[in-house]
Amino acid sequence: MATTVRRAVLTLPAAPLGPDNPLPALRAPDEVHTLDERAREAMPRDMARQIGYEPLRSLLPVRIRDGYGRERAEREFESIVIENDHLRVTVLPGLGGRVHSLVHLPTGRELLYRNPVFQPANFALNGAWFSGGIEWNTGATGHTTLSCAPLHAALVPAPDGGVMVRLWEWERLRDLPFQVDLWLPGDSEFLYVGVRVRNPHERPAPVYWWSNIAVPEDPGTRVLAPADEAWHFGYERALRRIPVPEWEGADRTYPLRGEYPADFFYEVPSGARPWIASLDAAGHGLVQTSTARLRGRKLFVWGAGGGGRRWQEWLTEPGTGGYAEIQAGLARTQLEHVRLEGGAEFSWLEAYGPLSAEPTQVHGADWAAARGAAEGALDAVLPRERVDAAYEAWRGCADTEPGERLARGSGWGALEVLRGHIELPGTPFEESTLGEEQEPWLELWRTGVLPAPRRVVPPGPSLVAAHWRDMLETAPADPLTEYHLGVAQWHAGDVAQAVRSWERGLAPAPSRWPLLRCLAVADALAGDAERAADGFAAAFEDLVVESRGGEPWTAAESALGREAMAALLAAGRLPQARAVWDRLRPASREQGRFRLLAARLLAAEGHVRAARRVFEDGFELPDLREGEETLAEVWSTLTDCPLPSRYDFRMRPAAPVPAPVPAPAPAPDKAPDRAPDLA
Repeated sequence: MATTVRRAVLTLPAAPLGPDNPLPALRAPDEVHTLDERAREAMPRDMARQIGYEPLRSLLPVRIRDGYGRERAEREFESIVIENDHLRVTVLPGLGGRVHSLVHLPTGRELLYRNPVFQPANFALNGAWFSGGIEWNTGATGHTTLSCAPLHAALVPAPDGGVMVRLWEWERLRDLPFQVDLWLPGDSEFLYVGVRVRNPHERPAPVYWWSNIAVPEDPGTRVLAPADEAWHFGYERALRRIPVPEWEGADRTYPLRGEYPADFFYEVPSGARPWIASLDAAGHGLVQTSTARLRGRKLFVWGAGGGGRRWQEWLTEPGTGGYAEIQAGLARTQLEHVRLEGGAEFSWLEAYGPLSAEPTQVHGADWAAARGAAEGALDAVLPRERVDAAYEAWRGCADTEPGERLARGSGWGALEVLRGHIELPGTPFEESTLGEEQEPWLELWRTGVLPAPRRVVPPGPSLVAAHWRDMLETAPADPLTEYHLGVAQWHAGDVAQAVRSWERGLAPAPSRWPLLRCLAVADALAGDAERAADGFAAAFEDLVVESRGGEPWTAAESALGREAMAALLAAGRLPQARAVWDRLRPASREQGRFRLLAARLLAAEGHVRAARRVFEDGFELPDLREGEETLAEVWSTLTDCPLPSRYDFRMRPAAPVPAPVPAPAPAPDKAPDRAPDLA
């Protein structure tokens, strides 16, 4: 049959995303993929240069998405289904354009790891992310901030006269538009994906792209790529060159033959065909290949240890099987950004489809023969020349204006296109997509004045690009403008000027807590823990007095309450930390982060048994960060017993910990005075 595209509804058990965190993300991203400076000494020069090129100073203007939970209920997701006689492709435009499923119809085999639930977890740069399928990562090192965000989607004529699905959005960390075209020719066993990242500005920009493909993690599955060496990153801030496939006594091309999570960035020789495949014990599986621009290939494994297994359960339903990831990117590693000149673009074509090879060959001890068998099987079903020809054919359609709209993304691209008079053939960011969040900034651009909100609410998102900062500097200096100006100056690295702007806005501000909180963060990052604690406490008190109730206010109370308690505990201000706890809403106290803070507060007050009971009664941190070891660290201060498996998310060997320090009076077995209500 000819290729068809239809709308559909996908129903999954899903946890709610909840509200975004309304506090501006002033702190640098907590990214686990960072290196000790000495690690660069043995790297190729271009790799070391790109690792040091334009790292993120902050996540601004993007907001943190940490309002999700873990209680799931049936939910419907809008989807787009692309199908021919060979493949059925299910795309989720409302969740970053994720390819949720890729089914080989003649055999009925699912080629991807298809997550049976939607469970956000704290893996994206800005928080909410979910596992499974094929995701399109752009912006900066890590999972994209668009992981759980809607993209624009529409139908576009395909090179063969059929139809393809175009996804596009404005990536806000780097201010760059991108598009992903999904094209399934009528007689093809391979899904083609044309990708383009454009720089419409005069200045150069750092670009990051990795296509991440989740594949089933069976004991007999092997990952093959055209490389004899790889760069290994094991969450210990070290990158080292290792042989493929054998390293430290194990064949690392089998995802379950290591204990801890790890990245293996394959050193694909220059000029070699770029590809990567995951094949099961019978020699069947998925292969991904591309044109030469997408040079990098990677295997990510969770490992067979307790921490990796716990993460697998956390991200899906226990007992549903695990996954590994095979990936393709613009650079050797995911620690690098690639320079894109002003007015230029990067584009390439990827292909995804089934691959079968003789199992005795691809699972043989001779690595050269194994990968040669896989590449030979790929050449037989999809020659490299056909991929290059498909790319050239797609390039002729990349500027075609979209037709029928299938989904709507954000209005931020429309705002930037209007302001900059930018023309982007093929990816229209139309004025009709502008929404409530863009309205004040549109008025600032048109009138030079940032309007006051029509009702008392926490401040909306800040914009921080140089052109918006310039407009804020010339706008009338009311408290809200000073607040947003300070955030933009902070993002630009002008800390002293940001502090001055926030201080100027503070005296006349009818709502003081947003400015007090920004100043407290500045004090904390300057190393003044005492002053920061004072500032967070004052900001939280002001917020609680002003709060009107409703989702934006409860989100602000929760976010600022966490920061205030943490700062007060760090400064040893236990009565004030207790006072923050007492002002929390009962529902907030049940949140995982506050349960953990309650345990820390109890322990600091000397009630170690009560603190340990918090762990024994059980709680979950829905927003536990990849690589975060908080649970293990707090547990180790309460007891020398092994960390319970439900709290063991460690992604590296446990470091030696000191013996617990005896708690001060009152005695640990004394019932806590005014202890938090942990019922």
